[in-house]
Amino acid sequence: MPVDEKIHKCLKEGDKGEQRHKGIRKISADENMIAGHIRKAIHNMKAMLFFKENGFGDWAISAGFYVLYHLLLALLVKEGFESRNQSCTFALVEKMIEEGKISLTKKELEYIYNSEIDLNHSTTVLDLRERYQYSTQTETEEQEWQEFKSKIKALFDKIRKDIEG
Repeated sequence: MPVDEKIHKCLKEGDKGEQRHKGIRKISADENMIAGHIRKAIHNMKAMLFFKENGFGDWAISAGFYVLYHLLLALLVKEGFESRNQSCTFALVEKMIEEGKISLTKKELEYIYNSEIDLNHSTTVLDLRERYQYSTQTETEEQEWQEFKSKIKALFDKIRKDIEG
C-alpha cells in the first residue's frame, strides 16, 4: 500500500477517540511527551544491555527494538502526531523522510522495519525481535549481538539529533 494511502487509513483509525484508537491522530506537539519517549528509549537501552549481560539475549533484542521505537514516537509527537500502531508509525516516519523533515534515511528505516523482507531471512530490528520473541532461542550469537548493539546505538544517536535539532 502506498505510504500516503496507509497514513490516510491510519488517521481514519485514529479518529475513533482517545482511548480506543489503533492508528495515528493529530495532537499538539508536547515537549513533556517528547521527553518522556526519550527517557523511555534510554531506559530501554539500559534494559537491553542489562538483559544481555545477564543471559537474556532474547529480551535484549526486544528491548533494542523499543529503544528505537520510542525515539520514532518522539519524532511523531514533535510533528504533532500520536501513534498506537507500529505500521502506522513506520508509514508516518517514511513520509517524514520523503519530505526531508528528518535526517534518517529510508535504508535506516528499513533496518528497523521492512515489510518487503522474508521474516526467516531478515535482520531488521522488528523481525529479530519477533524471531526471538516467538522462538525458543534465548541467547544471541556474539557477532549478531555486536552488530545489533552497534546499529541500535548509531540509530539512537541519529534519531535523537533529529528530535533535538
